Amino acid sequence: MKTPISLVLSSGGARGITHIGAIRALEEQGFSIKSIAGSSIGSLIGGIYAMDKLDVFTIWLKTLKRRDVFNLMDFTWSAGGVMKGEKVFNKIKTFIPDVLIEQMEIPFVAVSTDILHQKEIVFKSGSFFDAVRASISIPGVFTPVNHLDYTLVDGGLINPLPLNHIEPTTENPVIAINLNAPEDESLAPPKIANKHNGYFTITQKAILTMLGRITELSIKLHRPDIVVHIPRNVAGIWDYHKADYLIELGYTKTLETLLANKTTIPFIQQGPQHKF
Repeated sequence: MKTPISLVLSSGGARGITHIGAIRALEEQGFSIKSIAGSSIGSLIGGIYAMDKLDVFTIWLKTLKRRDVFNLMDFTWSAGGVMKGEKVFNKIKTFIPDVLIEQMEIPFVAVSTDILHQKEIVFKSGSFFDAVRASISIPGVFTPVNHLDYTLVDGGLINPLPLNHIEPTTENPVIAINLNAPEDESLAPPKIANKHNGYFTITQKAILTMLGRITELSIKLHRPDIVVHIPRNVAGIWDYHKADYLIELGYTKTLETLLANKTTIPFIQQGPQHKF
């Protein structure tokens, strides 16, 4: 008998690839995912899983080199952002056709932010790729999405771990994957920002700190049954070429967390069985 759960996947750029390893660990340990809520990259990975297309997506991710990631960036002179975000979605659509969210095999919601009215916009129906394009629109990076009277940007701006969009039940406990956990100094020591430090600038560190704090408050408020914490310095925001490493990390962190919390939710305990 599999243990039914609801799954919440956070924002976090390329760190979101760890969601794939987390899902594999959950499946291996006897969990059955019955509903998913995702923000930003969490909406992309969660929705693709709900469509039963995670295997083909993972195969493609593993082919990406640093140059491939750069070639998928479609730069623009728009005042709203420096990339249109169309090229990467057009590529994914060549092997994963768009579907309506309401027709997915697993109930799924994607969270975006209406920057004009400063509120969440939650997609529970309509085009999957349209919803995700809105959910991943990092302000100043991707051009915003105009939808009805809304101007939509990244869901992580206001709700990086959308626990409030999963209905907790005794039948389906909630497991959350948090990509905005405090830095792990064993992975990369903290650096003082300067012109040579790239990802670790003061502005970027400030944003990551903000997201981490919002996530902490959300966890305290909504109290998921289990939270898997992924340090926010495991990879840079554009490190999509590190798929193998990030999937393995997500798998390992999730397995460690499950085994440390084995009295919280009953599950089929077994050792690592994965073959990525």
